[in-house]
Amino acid sequence: MDPLKALADAERKPYWLDSPAKPEPLPRLLKDTTADLAVVGGGFSGLWAALMAKERDPSLNVVLLEGRGIGWAASGRNGGFAVASLTHGLANGLERWPEEITTLERLGRANLDEIGEAVGRYGIDCAYERTGELHVATEPWQLDEMRESVQAARELGLGYDVLDRDEVRAEVNSPTYVGGYWERDGCAMIDPARLAWGLRRACLELGVRVYENTPVRHIRDSRATMDLVTPRGTVRAAKVALGTGVFQPLLRRLKHFLVPVYDYALMTEPLSEEQLASVGWRNRQGVGDSANQFHYYRLTADNRILWGGYDAVYYNGGRIKPEYEQRDETFAKLAEHFFTTFPQLDGVRFTHRWGGVIDTCSRFSAFYGHAHGGRLAYAVGYTGLGVAATRFGANVMLDLLAGEPTERTELRMVREKPIPFPPEPVRSAGIQMTRWSLARADLHEGRRNLWLRTLDRMGLGFDS
Repeated sequence: MDPLKALADAERKPYWLDSPAKPEPLPRLLKDTTADLAVVGGGFSGLWAALMAKERDPSLNVVLLEGRGIGWAASGRNGGFAVASLTHGLANGLERWPEEITTLERLGRANLDEIGEAVGRYGIDCAYERTGELHVATEPWQLDEMRESVQAARELGLGYDVLDRDEVRAEVNSPTYVGGYWERDGCAMIDPARLAWGLRRACLELGVRVYENTPVRHIRDSRATMDLVTPRGTVRAAKVALGTGVFQPLLRRLKHFLVPVYDYALMTEPLSEEQLASVGWRNRQGVGDSANQFHYYRLTADNRILWGGYDAVYYNGGRIKPEYEQRDETFAKLAEHFFTTFPQLDGVRFTHRWGGVIDTCSRFSAFYGHAHGGRLAYAVGYTGLGVAATRFGANVMLDLLAGEPTERTELRMVREKPIPFPPEPVRSAGIQMTRWSLARADLHEGRRNLWLRTLDRMGLGFDS
């Protein structure tokens, strides 16, 4: 099918947020108030921080402030892969924190376990399925890197099942696959918007005061309290947890470490029984291919296919604009790649197309810190792998605000910061050079040019 015809009727909105389950917005803050803890941001970071603060101490007076609607940004636009890794994959963790990787993997899997337990405990209907993730190779050169990943995983006691060409195609039937491995326990599939809305409900049930359409304009340290100034009222709080992702940071230092990268996705119409049978996919794993410019895809509860990734777009100057959420060039490219991967689905149409902005840092995984004498804590920089890791980050923020050392806060991964990005225009030039080089590497059997090898030595990178 012509990819453009398949896209012709696709609505320009995120599929997950276009749901009858979307709750009515909560009132905005209209007067001054006080709190023991003020949480800024109604995405996963803020929701988990508010919820777990009340779980730790039910008497705590907690306020959550969201500038738009709960889950409207990255938390409601992602692929719904809740991955156990806290380090954006095992390879990245081994490269940066080899002495801690056993602990990080253990904590990451425990964190994913606890997400599943919370979903059950609070009765959150978010289509939670712990099906694992299938990592597929579409070119022979990718198999060598896969073998290294599998060997490293096995040395750590992790369960990765190696699959040859026929075995991987028996799981998900695509003529493009030449091999792969199945990480059986390290990933759960969810409906991310429903998870965010379920966490909102759980927060309200525990007594968190949630205000939507209440942007925090700035934070003022009055010594006695941290004052969060909004258009119609001020929250005077003893402590603040900052979970605003890539948006204009309320803590100035963060702008040196974060860049906004746009990611794009498509959603198909529900597959018929015959169409689904032609693909297989009986075990419903999430799937990711292994090029530098990679795709991620998965089934929804009603057997649609979400198809995203490949283009990770940085707009020069680091601008964030609503119009960047739609990019027809990328949508056409994604649709073409979809039918290359699944030619047996010729005739399937897409119902939704959308984009969203990711908070990217130079080490690919989140970083943490505190300010104002330990009265404000933050967790940012998840680089597109934050659905599960944000819960760990929320726990780190609460630990830092409590001021008591924990296993989490003693980690070098938590104590260290990434390398900052250079100022503009060098930042834009470097990122665009990196994107071009990654695309060239995919065309040349993964061989990395001098620019990429230099970034590797410096510990810098660019990933979606």
